[in-house]
Amino acid sequence: MLKPFFAAVAAACLLSACAVSPTGRKQLILMSDAQVDQMGLQAFDTLKKDKPLSTNARYNEIARCIAGNITQITGGNWEVVVFEDSSYNAFALPGNKIGVYSGMFNLVENQDQLAAVIGHEIGHVLAKHSNERASQEMAVSSGMALIQAMSTPTSTLGQTAFGLLGLGAEYGVLMPYSRLQESEADIIGLDLMAKAGFDPRQSINLWQRMEQAMQGRQPVEFLSTHPSHATREQDLQQHMPQAMQLFQQAQAMGRQPRCQ
Repeated sequence: MLKPFFAAVAAACLLSACAVSPTGRKQLILMSDAQVDQMGLQAFDTLKKDKPLSTNARYNEIARCIAGNITQITGGNWEVVVFEDSSYNAFALPGNKIGVYSGMFNLVENQDQLAAVIGHEIGHVLAKHSNERASQEMAVSSGMALIQAMSTPTSTLGQTAFGLLGLGAEYGVLMPYSRLQESEADIIGLDLMAKAGFDPRQSINLWQRMEQAMQGRQPVEFLSTHPSHATREQDLQQHMPQAMQLFQQAQAMGRQPRCQ
């Protein structure tokens, strides 16, 4: 099973399909940005039809303020929607779409912690993790059908397509990002929030609160695709000196968000 996959990956890289992520990691990228953006746009439209939108004006204002400050760093016009859902969750999609679940506002203590969440999710988009996952799927199957499958999210292929975008749990299939991709998004997100003027030290507090909220229900690291909370915090601490330099530079430039 694995040999044909790795053979396909090697062949694709020889044909210049390998790209480099923002952290310098080599990736297999077979789909164009336009194709993956189309998947993201279709997924976002489907979610807005299927999930109730929050009418809490304060939640929407805070989410848009935080995302707006961060996306000033990344560039592009991003749509931000708060969904009425008690889960501790948020996501960003190719095509510049950001979703925040209302439950996140019951978890975070301040704007900086929510900035850590949003920065992390945008990090997945900037690192083209959806494209990377979809490209791996294309290497072993008829992946071009994934785009068409976005219109039927409850179908088997539709569930796969939503899963590759990180939204699989919404439609019955869990396909979380890999540990490597999660760790990469952590570092990218940490730098993004710092550049936007949010205190990167609050990212540590966020994951500590997340750990408390999980009440020990997270499996040990080798059984999980996500880094353990301890590993995540250790990696963030290791990168913190660089992030603090970016934060201090942002503050000196007058980037002092007030999204409370």
